[in-house]
Amino acid sequence: MGTWLGLAWALLCLPGLGDGHGRLGGPAATIPRADAQAFSFPSPTLTATQRRAFSVGNALFKTNWVSAPASAAGRDGLGPLFNARSCSACHLRDGRGRPAERGEAAETGDLVRVALGGAPHPLYGGQLQDRAILGAQPEPAPLLEWEELPGLYPDGVRYSLRRPRWRGAGSHQEGLAYTALVAPHMIGLGLLEAVPSATLHALADPEDHDGDGISGRVHLVRDRRTGELAPGRFGWKASQPTVEQQVAAAFVHDIGITSSLFPEEPLSMEQLEQNPSAASEAPELDDLKLSRVTFYSQVLAVPAQRAAGEPEIRSGEEHFSVLGCAACHRPALRTGPEAVLSGYQSVEIHPYTDLLLHDLGAGLADGRPEGDASGSEWRTPPLWGVGLFDAVNGHSFYLHDGRARSLEEAVLWHGGEAARSRDAFMALSAGQRHDLLAFLASL
Repeated sequence: MGTWLGLAWALLCLPGLGDGHGRLGGPAATIPRADAQAFSFPSPTLTATQRRAFSVGNALFKTNWVSAPASAAGRDGLGPLFNARSCSACHLRDGRGRPAERGEAAETGDLVRVALGGAPHPLYGGQLQDRAILGAQPEPAPLLEWEELPGLYPDGVRYSLRRPRWRGAGSHQEGLAYTALVAPHMIGLGLLEAVPSATLHALADPEDHDGDGISGRVHLVRDRRTGELAPGRFGWKASQPTVEQQVAAAFVHDIGITSSLFPEEPLSMEQLEQNPSAASEAPELDDLKLSRVTFYSQVLAVPAQRAAGEPEIRSGEEHFSVLGCAACHRPALRTGPEAVLSGYQSVEIHPYTDLLLHDLGAGLADGRPEGDASGSEWRTPPLWGVGLFDAVNGHSFYLHDGRARSLEEAVLWHGGEAARSRDAFMALSAGQRHDLLAFLASL
């Protein structure tokens, strides 16, 4: 066993790092890190060949793409419209983007989706690309304002939530529905991909037959490799079925780089007429490069839970279960026999998600359906790593648009199917709420 792997294993055996749910990613995918690089390490079980593939994928993930033609063969084709020049521009240190501040347009790592009457905008499509190569016209980005919403716990403690308010720009019409989507952290994707489809269908209860108020459902989407419908797992509305397709979708929508999965630029007819060079026949990202970025994304390891044995963490975990949070944020799932790494096969993992769509109510609704997901439905986001956003990316903004400035605010925004659990959280004593939030921060 190498020095680093030996140290990692020794640390994982320490109380609070390796016991019980402390191994969030299972034995093959958990690392003992809680620093700024916590999301950037591969599975410690990679072979030498796999480590080389990981390194190539890492380099491509950080590559700044340039407009074509360029001397950087295989690194050109940017745009003509885009949100970022590289994957890492949004996922800094493989972590989470941050939302815009008051009066700003979207930041890198924070893109804006748009709908008109529940459908993509006829000119701009479904995503605003506010940057462009020389000679092209970027799409106008709206400005963001934040509205404060004061509230009161039953015990008299005050809190305040913030809600986004958008101010249109350029030729934007009245009646547009905007939503910001903050880039999520990248850890554990290959493990989530390895959870069998049968497991997700078994967890789903769209008609709430068990009467618990939770009616999660599988989002069936088209797998572009097979042409078949498959459960969506990735994206804020579970719109992509595989890591590969999620990677390829991000390349084409966020960077303007086509691939065999997405061979056409997401431009309207008018935009294509303005940018005829975008109608290229050859994919700008070949399948080998796509496979390397996909592999890199699949095998990023999960940092171990911190202080799992501490009394307040155990108390918070108990409240998490009793309040019903675990009905959607499932503490444990089991992967199947098909996985990117042998160590990811048939193991128990602790991602705190069911990968299903849930209706979270009007407060979080964005008025923008995506596939078969309504404007108020969202995929249950995995909670592993949520306590490390500040360490990795220097902020603690949560939910799909980063409106929640703390884990507490994230809980308080839950409505719809989660309203009962939110109300139960509010009814806890201040000390009990502290323990539950401490548990979340330990993940």
